[in-house]
Amino acid sequence: MNLIVGGHNFGVQPAVARCACAALLVAGLVADAAGEPVLDNAYVRVSRNAILCPTGTIPGCDERVIVALGDVALNLHNSHRAMARGDVEVFGPTQSYRVSGAGDYLEVVIKPDHPPPGAPTETVTPEKNVMRYDGKNFKVFEERLDPGDIRARHSHSHRVVIQLNRTRLQQWPDGAAAVVVETVPDRSLFSPPVIHSVKNIGAAPLRGVIIEFK
Repeated sequence: MNLIVGGHNFGVQPAVARCACAALLVAGLVADAAGEPVLDNAYVRVSRNAILCPTGTIPGCDERVIVALGDVALNLHNSHRAMARGDVEVFGPTQSYRVSGAGDYLEVVIKPDHPPPGAPTETVTPEKNVMRYDGKNFKVFEERLDPGDIRARHSHSHRVVIQLNRTRLQQWPDGAAAVVVETVPDRSLFSPPVIHSVKNIGAAPLRGVIIEFK
């Protein structure tokens, strides 16, 4: 069995899978301290329940995405938007905002000086997803897959993955052995380019927000 956690592939037996997850937590690969980034690399900085880039004029802030994990209020210059779990809003470098309400949310900052994103060897558009934003540098879509359903062979470039439901996926990557992925709700992962097919072998629908570089 292969266990995939945080983009790392561990060949482990089911009985020791929980130990592998615990080791990752201790190693600091997964963090969720209030106000601290939960994901920070050369491409993005993701914070939970904290606005690090309320305006794009702050150095290092450019395009940003708010992903609602609960009921929150998005306050703009001349408008107000109520957001529910799974809703997204994309902001350009000249736009400002505030977030209020009792629900959780993520702020995803696209770093303006990020390296060129990695691309798969072949581009195959995935089916059964719902596009939320399609811009010059990245796109945002909601991936959906019912229990027992299959998404045919498709490709991804570098991307941020935010799952909203807990379920299990069987994946068949090109040139590699099949793997089983346990999705973890509300966790932000940065995934490398891949070409694969996917089947939902869990009891719950797959539902996630994907921010994928072009």
